[in-house]
Amino acid sequence: MKIESLLTDLTGDDSARADAAAALLTERYADLMPELLETLSNNRWGAARRVVERILAGLGRPAFDAVAAVRRGKGDGARQAGRTLAAFDERCADGFAELAAEADYGTADDGFRGLIRLRTGSEAALRALVEQYGRGGTVPYTAAGYARLLHDELRPRLRALRRDPAAGPRARRGALAALVAGGGADALGDRDRAAVERLVRVKIPHEVPQVPSATLCGWWLAVPGETYEGIFEALDLHERRPVTCRAGSQASEGEGVELPLPGGEGTATVGRVFVSPELNGWRLVFGPYGPVMEGTWEGIVETVERASAHCGRAQIYFLDDAGGADIWMAAEDGRVIRRYAAESDPEWEGDPLPGEPLAVDDPDFDPEVDDDVPANAGVLGARSACAVLSVDPETVGADTEVRGHGWLALTAPGFGHGAVPGVLRL
Repeated sequence: MKIESLLTDLTGDDSARADAAAALLTERYADLMPELLETLSNNRWGAARRVVERILAGLGRPAFDAVAAVRRGKGDGARQAGRTLAAFDERCADGFAELAAEADYGTADDGFRGLIRLRTGSEAALRALVEQYGRGGTVPYTAAGYARLLHDELRPRLRALRRDPAAGPRARRGALAALVAGGGADALGDRDRAAVERLVRVKIPHEVPQVPSATLCGWWLAVPGETYEGIFEALDLHERRPVTCRAGSQASEGEGVELPLPGGEGTATVGRVFVSPELNGWRLVFGPYGPVMEGTWEGIVETVERASAHCGRAQIYFLDDAGGADIWMAAEDGRVIRRYAAESDPEWEGDPLPGEPLAVDDPDFDPEVDDDVPANAGVLGARSACAVLSVDPETVGADTEVRGHGWLALTAPGFGHGAVPGVLRL
């Protein structure tokens, strides 16, 4: 039969035809499912979609399995199947766990969405979580959301799995990652925590340096390697610990998280800041924009000035290609001495820095054509300036001269690194 005719009858004014269509769908849903979901992906069938979902949800696990089979495929029908799965209830909890354990990102994501909605901590759901993290590779972000939501319930069972001699390496590895995803490093037992710290110390001397990319947007500070210790006080950073470049870069790219205050009243936004090893004589600092600089122009100026007051010199770079922002500043002894801000008036302020190329020295500069270029016009843009004045993050790699190791610190005291959930790749 034609699916469109069936959907029209389901939502029509003729109750007899609607009842007959519902009965037919109830009887033949498995045969109709692929074409049915493909048709429902068209927005014109919004009303019919709600009726179909109500009928399928009432059928329970058999209908769930039919929808899940389409979800494992491709195309518009698969996408609609993912949306339709949200109609099923706790009778299908183990079905959602089966989806969550699958290797396909989208299918697993839909599975964890169902587990989160149902708030189920079943053994099947636990196995799916461990399987995802034990497999390695990219894990759906909803897996971390599920691990956080049910952390208190899952933690003792995951810790037991870590100690179970009968569990294989993959299961124990997955349990470790699931613990960290749900509760941070504080969720680990003493033995696991000591092992992680030992692994960091082993990896640091042999890693190729890397820092976060600012290809589209981002900000960072640069301070001299010999005076960088002042940056922790300048930015009011706490609980610093050694970290690999890989883990530090990943941690600093996250936004701050709202955490309850230690006293139990109110919350605070806590972010993680990565201070790189010394790279060609400079330490680069990365972290969440809001918790570090309050997300304002004044915050950018105050941050670089504070950093220079504690470290002697400091530079700050800020890029947002979508918003058109391109800014760099250099400060010494607590005062900005040189600044460039694209599209501002004037764009350059302050005297050129030692070694900074000037526009008037460019071979292509023509004083008759470029008579509106100010005498102090220097390096255009943060991407060019950092390469001349300190270190370009995009060129950090195997040829970079490295001294020391990186640090990971928090923007607020009293929480501990374990309070910030998430898995960091060492």
